[in-house]
Amino acid sequence: MSVSELYSQYTRVWIPDPDEVWRSAELTKDYKEGEKSLQLRLEDETIQEYPIDVQKNQLPFLRNPDILVGENDLTALSYLHEPAVLHNLKVRFLESNHIYTYCGIVLVAINPYEQLPIYGQDVIYAYSGQNMGDMDPHIFAVAEEAYKQMARDEKNQSIIVSGESGAGKTVSAKYAMRYFATVSGSASDTNIEEKVLASSPIMEAIGNAKTTRNDNSSRFGKYIQIGFDKRYHIIGANMRTYLLEKSRVVFQADDERNYHIFYQLCAAASLPEFKELALTCAEDFFYASQGGDTSIEGVDDAEDFEKTRQAFTLLGVRESHQISIFKIIASILHLGNVEIQAERDGESCSISPGDEHLSNFCRLLGVEHGQMEHWLCHRKLVTTSETYVKTMSLQQVVNARNALAKHIYAQLFGWIVEHINKALHTSLKQHSFIGVLDIYGFETFEVNSFEQFCINYANEKLQQQFNSHVFKLEQEEYMKEQIPWTLIDFYDNQPCIDLIEAKLGILDLLDEECKVPKGTDQNWAQKLYDRHSGSQHFQKPRMSNTAFIVVHFADKVEYLSDGFLEKNRDTVYEEQINILKASKFPLVADLFHDDKDSVPATASSSKISVRSARPPLKTSNKEHKKTVGHQFRTSLHLLMETLNATTPHYVRCIKPNDEKLPFHFDPKRAVQQLRACGVLETIRISAAGYPSRWAYHDFFNRYRVLIKKRELANTDKKAICRSVLESLIKDPDKFQFGRTKIFFRAGQVAYLEKLRADKFRAATIMIQKTVRGWLQKVKYRRLKGATLTLQRYCRGLLARRLAEHLRRTRAAVVLQKQYRMQRARQAYQMVRRATVVIQAFARGMFVRRIYHQVLREHKATIIQKHVRGWMARRHFHRLRGAAIVIQCGFRRLKAKQELKALKIEARSAEHLKRLNVGMENKVVQLQRKIDDQNKEFKTLSEQLSAVTSTHAMEVEKLKKELAHYQQSQGEDSSPQLQEEVESLRMELQRAHSERKVLEDTHTREKDELRKRVADLEQENALLKDEKEQLNNQILCQSKDDFAQNSVKENLLMKKELEEERSRYQNLVKEYSRLEQRYDNLRDEMTLVKQTPGHRRNPSNQSSLESDSNYPSISTSEVGDTEDALQQVEEIGLEKAAMDMTVFLKLQKRVRELEQERRKLQVQLEKREQQDGKRVPAEQPKNDLDLDQDADLAYNSLKRQELESENKKLKNELNELRKAVADQASAHTAAHGAPDGYSLLLNQLKLAHEELEVRKEEVLILRTQIVSADQRRLASKSSEPNINARTSWPNSEKHVDQEDAIEAYHGVCQTNRLLEAQLQAQSREHEEEVEGLKAQVEALKEELDKQQQTFCQTLLLSPEAQVEFGVQQEISRLTNENLDLKELVEKLEKNEKKLKKQLKIYMKKVQDLEAAQALAQSEKRRHELNRQVTVQRKEKDFQGMLEYHKEDEALLVRNLVTELKPQALAGTVPCLPAYILYMCIRHADYVNDDLKVHSLLTSTINGIKKVLKKHNDDFEMTSFWLSNTCRLLHCLKQYSGDEGFMTQNTAKQNEHCLKNFDLTEYRQVLSDLSIQIYQQLIKIAEGLLQPMIVSAMLENESIQGLSGVKPTGYRKRSSSMADGDSSYCLEAIIRQMNSFHTIMCDQGLDPEIILQVFKQLFYMINAVTLNNLLLRKDVCSWSTGMQLRYNISQLEEWLRGRNLHQSGAVQTMEPLIQAAQLLQLKKKTPEDAEAICSLCTALSTQQIVKILNLYTPLNEFEERVTVAFIRTIQAQLQERNDPQQLLLDFKHMFPVLFPFNPSSLTMDSIHIPACLNLEFLNEV
Repeated sequence: MSVSELYSQYTRVWIPDPDEVWRSAELTKDYKEGEKSLQLRLEDETIQEYPIDVQKNQLPFLRNPDILVGENDLTALSYLHEPAVLHNLKVRFLESNHIYTYCGIVLVAINPYEQLPIYGQDVIYAYSGQNMGDMDPHIFAVAEEAYKQMARDEKNQSIIVSGESGAGKTVSAKYAMRYFATVSGSASDTNIEEKVLASSPIMEAIGNAKTTRNDNSSRFGKYIQIGFDKRYHIIGANMRTYLLEKSRVVFQADDERNYHIFYQLCAAASLPEFKELALTCAEDFFYASQGGDTSIEGVDDAEDFEKTRQAFTLLGVRESHQISIFKIIASILHLGNVEIQAERDGESCSISPGDEHLSNFCRLLGVEHGQMEHWLCHRKLVTTSETYVKTMSLQQVVNARNALAKHIYAQLFGWIVEHINKALHTSLKQHSFIGVLDIYGFETFEVNSFEQFCINYANEKLQQQFNSHVFKLEQEEYMKEQIPWTLIDFYDNQPCIDLIEAKLGILDLLDEECKVPKGTDQNWAQKLYDRHSGSQHFQKPRMSNTAFIVVHFADKVEYLSDGFLEKNRDTVYEEQINILKASKFPLVADLFHDDKDSVPATASSSKISVRSARPPLKTSNKEHKKTVGHQFRTSLHLLMETLNATTPHYVRCIKPNDEKLPFHFDPKRAVQQLRACGVLETIRISAAGYPSRWAYHDFFNRYRVLIKKRELANTDKKAICRSVLESLIKDPDKFQFGRTKIFFRAGQVAYLEKLRADKFRAATIMIQKTVRGWLQKVKYRRLKGATLTLQRYCRGLLARRLAEHLRRTRAAVVLQKQYRMQRARQAYQMVRRATVVIQAFARGMFVRRIYHQVLREHKATIIQKHVRGWMARRHFHRLRGAAIVIQCGFRRLKAKQELKALKIEARSAEHLKRLNVGMENKVVQLQRKIDDQNKEFKTLSEQLSAVTSTHAMEVEKLKKELAHYQQSQGEDSSPQLQEEVESLRMELQRAHSERKVLEDTHTREKDELRKRVADLEQENALLKDEKEQLNNQILCQSKDDFAQNSVKENLLMKKELEEERSRYQNLVKEYSRLEQRYDNLRDEMTLVKQTPGHRRNPSNQSSLESDSNYPSISTSEVGDTEDALQQVEEIGLEKAAMDMTVFLKLQKRVRELEQERRKLQVQLEKREQQDGKRVPAEQPKNDLDLDQDADLAYNSLKRQELESENKKLKNELNELRKAVADQASAHTAAHGAPDGYSLLLNQLKLAHEELEVRKEEVLILRTQIVSADQRRLASKSSEPNINARTSWPNSEKHVDQEDAIEAYHGVCQTNRLLEAQLQAQSREHEEEVEGLKAQVEALKEELDKQQQTFCQTLLLSPEAQVEFGVQQEISRLTNENLDLKELVEKLEKNEKKLKKQLKIYMKKVQDLEAAQALAQSEKRRHELNRQVTVQRKEKDFQGMLEYHKEDEALLVRNLVTELKPQALAGTVPCLPAYILYMCIRHADYVNDDLKVHSLLTSTINGIKKVLKKHNDDFEMTSFWLSNTCRLLHCLKQYSGDEGFMTQNTAKQNEHCLKNFDLTEYRQVLSDLSIQIYQQLIKIAEGLLQPMIVSAMLENESIQGLSGVKPTGYRKRSSSMADGDSSYCLEAIIRQMNSFHTIMCDQGLDPEIILQVFKQLFYMINAVTLNNLLLRKDVCSWSTGMQLRYNISQLEEWLRGRNLHQSGAVQTMEPLIQAAQLLQLKKKTPEDAEAICSLCTALSTQQIVKILNLYTPLNEFEERVTVAFIRTIQAQLQERNDPQQLLLDFKHMFPVLFPFNPSSLTMDSIHIPACLNLEFLNEV
């Protein structure tokens, strides 16, 4: 291809420009070889003549086609040169805001100086597992590539991050480490990844500082090795540091700061723990204030210091060590403020003894003040003979002080790095590592010193390694593709490196000059001139004798030799170090005792074995202290050895401008850095070979328009490509055919694009010419026909219009004549009538005016009267209304407070109940005692009644005698008695009359009150009617508002319910994850501990097995209060708050419990008082004799023996009862069952009889003991009295002494019994009196309350009295209603209990009758002849399965753990669930709660075990999800709850559970179903996710739509795994068909199937949209069309499977809108409005990202302009969209398991023989 073909008219080129570096221009005419200039048109339309050097033939660089501008990879550009690279970076950075770009193997990162939302967890997961180049360029893509190659190739990796200060090196390295920490995670619970990330704040605090170019510049280099184990989890890390800038500790330039830690410590100086540091603000310290401003905008030093301390703590640095570190740092600040005073002679200096800062320095470091003061101003000179102490000048002292400060800080820095490495070190074996090198880039300033020399030396070494690696990759690619290659010449900077590090090089001469006693920088510079003046990389400046120039690979740098020797020596006086070694603080002393020859900061713990590429340099002398240059050279060689032993990955950070402006691009600065960092060298190496690479398939699809029709007949695409290229490109050296790709020289792709564009342009012109001609012909014919038609119609219209005009003129004349006549007549008549009317009205008006005036005055008075009255009433009503509103508000407040108190009281009722549990037991005991006393009281009352009857008879006799006596004596006094009787009668009559008067007045007042009450009731009724009318009006007005509010509240409630369900299911998911992790750890422990012996079965660790968490049956009877609380819990707090009856019940119940508690407490106190009085009265008065003691001991022993026998009998009785219960529960229709049961009953009766006999013996023995004791006590006192009684009537008769004693004791016992009865009776009377008193007091209180309320009502107005009375009546009625309601509820509960008991008893009776009938029939059959056989009719199958307890493990194994879903093909779906329920039902039937609990627990654990074993089997997981849900539905359907039994048949209702409530197990099964569902979704997503991107975005569903563009290195071998991983949409549909078939075959609920596909479609949407947002190559119009087609296919599949109601299509809405956005026009403001109104499901950030990524497929399509994107952003700024760019593809919708009852009955289910369940018996 000739030059004239390339440089033709309209070709665009790049020309140099002093401001923008390169400028675009366009040729106005063709260029012919030999011409001396080019005619160009610039972008501003100016014409320029560009001169050309004919001899060198240097034509301007050609510009790439617009379709290639903005590519992700610079190597994809057809023309590879500096202006193309710069322009591509500028377009991506400014127009698309893309900060990352690939340049072959290099990632170019431009610092945006702005926080971008592209580093979140979602972005990390999006890049995880992706091939490099499949997604947009990113630091995460480089990290993923390194991680993947480490795992695939098992080779160590390195990521080399370099760039200028402020270019973003540290941030890039930090994000790379964060990616490794997130993706890999730690292998144990040590959280090593958190420690790796925590080292960043510490290193930034002690090693970063503000410079003029960067607010957080790293002033040291570091290499972090992150270690991985065999499973590629992070296990540890190690850090090496290089060349800390120590001079910054003592000197800062203008507008710069010292290291951050100094300012952080000053910001936290006010904290109490830092008071001893004696620090103030940073401006007060010389070492911290030399740069001027000590603050950084937007940085809070105190907050950063807190993060630094937290990082120290996380890394295990003790608090004491932290304080010591801060003391050392503070001492450096104090050292800088030490005032040094020069003496007059100028040769010596001194420090004031009272210098506060020196005192603080010595105190903080624990050294002696005097020694430090002395040796700061003196130095020791040691000669061979003696030692001298010499004073120093002021400058020498200052230099010594600064050197000491730098040395202290450097040692502390090394100590901190060493401790960070200890914290990150691991004892586990490191399998591989990834190193992250964050090192300074090439630096050149106005004044360059020793630090810049070392930095540039390191960059020379790194650039050499980079060049060789790029060259190596290029050659590997050519060899792999089997194309001939020649050695590419690339720049080798080994001569420059030899100049620096070889023997007698710059560093070697510097070290030698440092050994010379009086060596100077000038002497060293002169030696350099003499030695290296002939080197091409060394130059001497013209105007200086102390500077030298080194020609580096990036630029020439002039170094000033002043200070080189001092910085290389890094001299610190030994005397000062010895003082620090003697510090009383261990940390300070350790810092300087560990100062060995090795470099402390570069101690490597790497265990890899590396071999240098060349033999190491020999050190000239090892005995002297190693210089800084020597140390740096050694550490650099170690670094290069490590990097050469790894696979490197390069990140080049570019600083776009020096002003730190966000998204501002300075081309000059960018070109400088591109030249310095090696990006252009990569471009040059690529351009020297074959930079453009095309796969045969892609080339064929792109350039098929250049192929002739006859060539397309060939099916071999490679042959077609060969023939086309050979015909199009004549020079065979311009391309090569590889094994899988075609390789092109630079510019050839642009030439092919030009040919393709020309072909398209010619075809377009031909199409346009033909179409335009045809359109013009059609248009002419249409216009001609329309013209003729219009002429014909116009002429006819004009003729008709003339005729019509003539006719109308004649008619108008006639109409005018008649109209004028009529008008004159009407005018006359109108005037006449008006005159008459005016006269009549005028006369009437005057009369009416007088009348109306009189009438108006009269009405005015009436209106005034009514208006004034109305105003007064309105004022009164307004005041009354305001009062009512205030009252209502106050009452509402009180009601709220009372409601709150009621809530609290309701909540504490359960607590009160717990407190009263013991009291209830005591009440029961006291009740029993009271019952016993009542029995005694009855007997005594009968005796007392007999006594009182006899007493009454005697009294009657005495009365009769007294009356007879008085009658006989009072016959004389009868007149007086008659007078008295008369007077009494008069008084009685008077009393009667007074009473009658009072009754009359009472009745009269009563009638008046009744009338008044009736009136008030009528008025109240009227008020109620008005109130109802007003309420109806208000309700009518607010009905719509209420409906809207209710709809909103329903939506909010649904949303909250969904969120709560989602949170709950996330907790279930987290629980299952933790359980899985625990099981994995347990398995690992069992594998590790391979020791013999007994081991505990780990299955008991499952939380589902614990009885405490899930008790099987709750059989406790709940009281009223518990029912109320349960009701509150069931209906929820909000509804319970509205149900006042529940809280009133609770309140009343609490009051009753409180009263009962008080009563019981009073009774207990009385009992205790009585017992306390009784105890001293019952104490024995005399001691017993020894003989009596012996007898009592014998009797007590006998009693103890009898009691022990009694206990044994009780135990035997309990065992017999248990045996009877077991046999009764296990009772079947066997022959001997009734006999065994009767035998047990007989044994029980015998045991009862023996127990009664034993009890009687014990009672007799106790009475004998008591009687013997009393006899002995009474014998002593009764013997003399008995002997002395001689005056008794029968005293002479012989009486036995023992008989007399017994009789006496009998009388004493009867007396005691009588006394006890009387005391009990008196106590009962006292209790009755106290109860009556309490009632009287309660009535008094109630009366007082009523009196108070009555007084209050008297003070109120009549209306208020009525209202108050109504309220009182309402409260009384509510209390009565509550009492009645409680009574009804109690009766209903008792009725339910009795019905339930009756059902159980009836069932038992029926079973017993059936058993007896069976036994009788058996007996009759035995009695018949043996030859006769009677057929017994078998019962129907009851839908229950019986099994023995020992067969439970076999049942679970055959039905759960070892069951294969294929074995049940063709049977009833969910058969295992039905079988399990029938087994549960039988255990419920026999009332065996342990069996139910054991079976359910074993089943749940078995299902978990199966799912864990088959955690990637969709069919097995779906099978157990359907069975678990069916078992859950069965437990609901047959629970007996009416809500679940609405669809049951009568037969199904017979199969309900009778005894147990398994609600808690339903919750367990629900949780298990959620876990299985989540595992099912995880498996399905794992199968679908690899297909999604390829099928939805990459595969051509519509052939010929997508265009192919050059991709550079995107598909290079290092990034691609072996094998083809492309999928089509049919693969996804086939997979989902498989899912749907499996779930339907296994009987999974349709509602759950809908939710499964909704979740899967959301995942398809999220993964596709995330890839679309992160891939520039798929953001095109054709991709939008492909997406629309693919989504329509998926929607059609949903409709075909009747799944369109699942909401899956709604989850795809963001992807649908993204596809529409790719297809819409994007030019005008109307287009922007259309996009904003359409894309409602996409966030603003997503819309802008898609528009930025939008890429035209050909040159006929325009790019989206920046102005259009800004318009979109302006219109969408009101949206409150989330800041998250990507969708969370791991988000899981909360699952619902709606109740789905089965129509099958349990007795219709058949158990197949393949299940091996023969041990199950049908009942």
